[in-house]
Amino acid sequence: MASIVYIKLKKKIKAQMEQRILLQDIAEVVADRDQMELQHMPIIQLTPKYGTYAVIEAIHVLRVVKHAFPHLQIQMIGPVHSIIERSPEPRLRRKLFVFLTWIFLFTGSGLAIMNFHTDVSMKKVHDRIYFLVTGDQVDGSLWLQIPYSLGIGVGMVLFFNHVFKRRFNEEPSPMELEMYLYQETIDQYVIEHEKVRTEGDSHDPTTH
Repeated sequence: MASIVYIKLKKKIKAQMEQRILLQDIAEVVADRDQMELQHMPIIQLTPKYGTYAVIEAIHVLRVVKHAFPHLQIQMIGPVHSIIERSPEPRLRRKLFVFLTWIFLFTGSGLAIMNFHTDVSMKKVHDRIYFLVTGDQVDGSLWLQIPYSLGIGVGMVLFFNHVFKRRFNEEPSPMELEMYLYQETIDQYVIEHEKVRTEGDSHDPTTH
């Protein structure tokens, strides 16, 4: 009776350019101890022609494994695709880009908040509330404006559920949910438009 090998592709991995992707890199393998050598089978060579993303299909993995081990019974489970994302090399230019982006976002969001408060005449609203509560007419009620400003910051912290790297609870924040959905959309796009052409592009199983 042929041995059964279970292969479950990983949904997404990161790899370096020119890295040889082995089966154990993109999949979890369950097999008899004497069959675990197949984990070290080369599946694809990540060359520049693949760009940032490459997609490995389960049928390609099955074809490579069956060619090298025709006596094995292969059961593919889980995802039918595995996305390989090229890891960018750390560069000073990239760090500078992140810093400049942070500056632009911080400045832009601050100006947006100030422009909003100017449009709705928030200062006049605070002065009016101060007059209704105390009966005194003032130009600038700091005892309302300061707590209000602090409240905006506290509200943002609670909304995003983060203070730097610290979380208040295990619930995902709205930003994390949006980023998750965004990443899912990108992955689906990559799968549909960047599938690997295995013929001639990947490791030839006959050389294994």
